[in-house]
Amino acid sequence: MSAVLEIAIVAGYLLVALGVGALAYRVTDRSAEDYYLAGRGLGTGVLLFTTFATLLSAFTFFGGPNIAYKLGPEWILVMGLMDGVLFGLLWYFVGYKQWLVGRAQGYVTLGEMLGDRFGSPALRGLVAAVSIFWLFPYVMLQQVGAGTALEALTNGAIPYWAGAGFITLFMIAYVVLAGMRGVAWTDTLQGVFMLTMTWLAFVWVAAGIASSGSLAGALPAEFKALGGGAYSPQWMLSQAIGIAFGVTMFPQVNQRFFVGKSETVLKRSFALWPVLVVLLFVPAFLLGAWAKGLGLALPEGGNILPVLLNAQTPGWFAALVVAGALAAMMSSSDSMLLSGSSYLTRDLYRPFVNADASDRREDLLGRAGVVVFATGTFVVSLFQPGTLVSIGETAFGGFAQLALPVVVALYWRNTTRRGMLAGVTGSQAFYLWTVFGPTVTLGGFPLLASTYWGWTASIAGMVLGLALTVGVSAITTPATEEDATVYFGGQRAD
Repeated sequence: MSAVLEIAIVAGYLLVALGVGALAYRVTDRSAEDYYLAGRGLGTGVLLFTTFATLLSAFTFFGGPNIAYKLGPEWILVMGLMDGVLFGLLWYFVGYKQWLVGRAQGYVTLGEMLGDRFGSPALRGLVAAVSIFWLFPYVMLQQVGAGTALEALTNGAIPYWAGAGFITLFMIAYVVLAGMRGVAWTDTLQGVFMLTMTWLAFVWVAAGIASSGSLAGALPAEFKALGGGAYSPQWMLSQAIGIAFGVTMFPQVNQRFFVGKSETVLKRSFALWPVLVVLLFVPAFLLGAWAKGLGLALPEGGNILPVLLNAQTPGWFAALVVAGALAAMMSSSDSMLLSGSSYLTRDLYRPFVNADASDRREDLLGRAGVVVFATGTFVVSLFQPGTLVSIGETAFGGFAQLALPVVVALYWRNTTRRGMLAGVTGSQAFYLWTVFGPTVTLGGFPLLASTYWGWTASIAGMVLGLALTVGVSAITTPATEEDATVYFGGQRAD
């Protein structure tokens, strides 16, 4: 009964999403800007919840509780407090500036914004290529997860390849039809649903535990002392900083910095963000910690939340939450496909193939780009290559390497093209080596390693990128094509 209900809920979600997509298509202009950015007209509620659902969906249901189960509920401090507040601040310092510049200049992507400022198609293409490199396996992992989940739900009646293929076809049809407006509308519904179901699950499980004991007693003894184990100060700060800065550069998140309708919308959104994150992560991560205290076993390669819900709630409710998680996974994938397509067409096709492409042609190519991107990730997902899985798992750190050069460019007038190229290429090369290359030391000093006195390689790479951007800019002169007035021309909110 549970599997049938889960499949029915997923099917219902798909039908609702297609209906929303059809409505969005009817009110969307046939222009690239409207397709990718919804005409820069999203209000506070939609902007807040589309960012929320795109970024946090499947991780909240599966990844976060698993980490809390293994390491303890202090993960709430990393994601719920430090990371929530830090990303809110970055939304203000980076997102607001991007919104001002993007609205004044008509930018659609991060690469376009940087390439125009520094008069460099090479920088524009580099940022797009780096972003697609890290985004491609991340989309693939969503397809792997969806295909595996559907196979498990049907006890193998729907094989992995068919489940992943069906979800891919749906995402292609939906994103091609709906664009940013439809994606944002369904994300809003999904975000509200996700928050509601998480709290219902929390209250239900808490009531069950309290009826037979105490909530404090449900936590293992080793979880009752703050810190210790994996939770060193360096590790916690590394995770919070790396994730927050990485999220800021995720294409599907970064493009949402351009879409707010007004300054008021932007300010309300980044002010409410930490509150929304805490409201979601506190119950989700406590559920994972309680599962450990109740003695439930984490399945090999599985997730603890479905196990806890099956043990503490009726089958229909557990099915509802798990099916919602599958839908949430798709809500993240559709945004990734849309952003990946925009980077392909806007930052690679337009500057290197056809600079004079009409807006209508770019709109059509953008929709075609969704098909190409999704099909490519699906084909690769059938083989589930270990290297690409590793890339996907380290994508946050890869995107984080872009963040500090972008911040410097937005706020320091003396940043130069050479400084930007040095900062982006240097930090990316360093981080890629630490992920996939051997450790290199010199006199006992870790030149290239996975950690540095407890700090992760992602943080070390960010520091290197900052030093290269500032240092090279300080000793080089701007090229004649560079135009600092693009960012420092006195843009106004109204």
